[in-house]
Amino acid sequence: MPLTTDAELERSTVVANRLMNRERRLRAYDRELGIDTLDVLRAAIGPRPARWLDLCCGAAYALGEAAHLLGDDAEIVGVDLVDFFACRPNPPRLNLTTASVTTWRPEAPFDLITCVHGLHYVGDKLGLLSRATNWLTENGLLVANLDAHSIRLPDGTPAGRRLTAALRSQGLTYDARTKRIRCHGPRTINFPYRYLGANDQAGPNYTGQPAVDSHYTPA
Repeated sequence: MPLTTDAELERSTVVANRLMNRERRLRAYDRELGIDTLDVLRAAIGPRPARWLDLCCGAAYALGEAAHLLGDDAEIVGVDLVDFFACRPNPPRLNLTTASVTTWRPEAPFDLITCVHGLHYVGDKLGLLSRATNWLTENGLLVANLDAHSIRLPDGTPAGRRLTAALRSQGLTYDARTKRIRCHGPRTINFPYRYLGANDQAGPNYTGQPAVDSHYTPA
């Protein structure tokens, strides 16, 4: 099957029309990620504000809520491919950036990094995870929704148990039932896979929404 590059993928109608995270509020984030976002951030407040990065943040309603509740105790960054931000105007310490998560880089580490259903629309999912784990503070937490079934081998079959074993061998925690991946603290990750490209015609995933399969060859 023909595979698309990340640049082509970002112009795909599947990615452009994604609805998974556009209107989510803070309570929905907690439910999807299995955490209490505010509690995680409050626990990280110290001599400096807690720092939260949300990748594929959509309209950023949840980020706006957290920014108003935490005020100067938190610095919050949201990154999304589309400038569709609709949170409250000018909340303190909230920075919303229109950029591709495949090329964007932060200037400082974060206490919390989240990606609510955004990985479903990223081509090189493993590449983004390996970079993002390096953006954590010493006690930071990364948590994201990941459908391991969408990680495919060159022949189109799912990477399966070898993938989940590779994730866990790198210090990540993957729950196949909830389809959540976690990382505690910064890590330098080397997945035994080389990215080939993406399939934006994969059809609906477990969410019921059209998603993107990512194809890799074992390294």
